[in-house]
Amino acid sequence: MPSLDLLLTNILQPIVLAFLLGTIAGAVKSELELPEAVVKLLSIYLLFSLGITGGRELAKAELGGLLPLVGITVLMTFAIPTLAYIITRRLGRMDISNSAAVAAHYGSVSTATFFTAMSFAAAMGTPAEGYMAAMVALMEFGVIYSLIIARVAMGRAKSGGVQLSELFLSVIRGRGILLLVGGMLIGYIATDRQWQQISPFYEGLFRGMLMLFLLEMGITAARQIKAFRQVGMFMTGFGVLMPVLLGVGGVTLGHAVGLGVGGAFVFGAICASASFIDAPAACRASLPEANPGIYLTSALGITLPFNLLLGLPLYFGYAKWLAS
Repeated sequence: MPSLDLLLTNILQPIVLAFLLGTIAGAVKSELELPEAVVKLLSIYLLFSLGITGGRELAKAELGGLLPLVGITVLMTFAIPTLAYIITRRLGRMDISNSAAVAAHYGSVSTATFFTAMSFAAAMGTPAEGYMAAMVALMEFGVIYSLIIARVAMGRAKSGGVQLSELFLSVIRGRGILLLVGGMLIGYIATDRQWQQISPFYEGLFRGMLMLFLLEMGITAARQIKAFRQVGMFMTGFGVLMPVLLGVGGVTLGHAVGLGVGGAFVFGAICASASFIDAPAACRASLPEANPGIYLTSALGITLPFNLLLGLPLYFGYAKWLAS
């Protein structure tokens, strides 16, 4: 368990306090609410910022040295949805659609958790490598893999070729991969002089924008917390224990391939997170029979608050212990 000091350091961060404020506002049914257009703009800004700064880091890195990190990222892209599917099918006794939907959410990445983990690592004096944004983009393909699992399990693999190709294109066109990959390309080719002209906007304003984004995420999470009865005791436990298992596993793998404390911690946080922005859209389109009250409540109402409040200091403490 993380020490009390590490827990307090995390909870007393302005970005986490903004999330807590949003949670309180949602719980008391406050009139506080950010317009949907503003939330989308914040999401675009944060993803684009991380993509650009990640591209800057990528330009400085030895590309050959990234192969082990890419390797474990690909491994987790397939391993996480598979594990989530098996657990919910065998132990949770869910049907194929709901198990695959849960697998898609936990196989994808929560950008809010990723943003917060990057900020937490920097605040602790162990900033993560900026090219971790590339790993986030790569793991988004866990959504496609999860839906392929559903197609095969339902015996529809032969007739689903066109639909799967359309799904692949929808992920490529999605704002997550487009902004991260496009931003990294821009950051990679930008010269130092060009970067100095735009860095105040993409670096200086980042944490303030993140606070506003997490304020809205807190409001949204509070609404989902009220739906605990829909997910039941099994999914409540799954929403807490699954990220711990994946977070510790991710930190261990990150440390094994040579990442520093901050990098191993952020990789663990990526593995432990569950998407609630991109994955729900894919599941609504491809698995309409799946119950959003199960997969969305688990990802947004249980796993997100757990990770932001308790999970991140746990993974960071473990990363420090491994490096000592």
